[in-house]
Amino acid sequence: MIKLGDYNTLTLTRFTDHGAYMDGGEVGEILLPKAYVTRDMRPGTQVDVFVYLDQGERLVGTSEPPLCRVGDFAMLRVAWVNEYGAFLHWGLMKDLFVPFSEQKMKMQQGKSYLVHVHIDPETRRIVASAKVERYLKPATTARYHRGQQLECIIQQSTPLGLKVIADNRCPGMLYRDQMFDDEPRTGDVVNATVVNVRPDGKLDLSLQRIGKSRFRDFADTLLDELQACGGTLPFHDGSTPEAIPQRFGVSKKTFKPALGTLHKAQPIRLLPDGIALL
Repeated sequence: MIKLGDYNTLTLTRFTDHGAYMDGGEVGEILLPKAYVTRDMRPGTQVDVFVYLDQGERLVGTSEPPLCRVGDFAMLRVAWVNEYGAFLHWGLMKDLFVPFSEQKMKMQQGKSYLVHVHIDPETRRIVASAKVERYLKPATTARYHRGQQLECIIQQSTPLGLKVIADNRCPGMLYRDQMFDDEPRTGDVVNATVVNVRPDGKLDLSLQRIGKSRFRDFADTLLDELQACGGTLPFHDGSTPEAIPQRFGVSKKTFKPALGTLHKAQPIRLLPDGIALL
């Protein structure tokens, strides 16, 4: 069965002046345009292609990688706008359509918006919607657990922090008082750690590792920093809670156990005003 808006492995059947045709099973032949046909291709060759609809609403394949696929949330730029809606650049020759009814605000050419890509149930065309909330699924403890690492896309800034879409499927929050580096922007993709799976189906997340593993990880980072700085650093367990995140991007709560780990392992010595490699 052909997966529209996704990658498919198809078999080449014949070649014409327009390109090569692939066996699409029940849907018939699918064209691989001439621009994507290579010299080593022969009838019977299997190729991995992304299948979508061309300007004539015909199934075609491409070896060009799109910026996203059906089912994805993605930050995409508006290529042009007409009386029916906006068209987004997503890495393919045919732009991705967002009807006005699926826009939160009127989209403007050149600006980027967070959208969900899906197949319209009525037209069977690949379309996008900026009303992403309706496509989110609740997080459950059967799927997620504390300490789990997830890829997240930043959705929106709020007074509490950053709303995100976690694991390409569920809502989450990164709290501002736990962010020590430059704050990510809407559309940025970050790796985050699950802190809590809430009863309302949302995830509390952190950009920092949690549990004992974060201390071990930062101990390695601190050792690398010492080596890069000539063997000494003007930081110790008495350093202020403000100075540590400014320099290392972690809280003092993470810094102190990592410092203790290095001291016990004896690769460092404690100085009155800092630390040094032995």
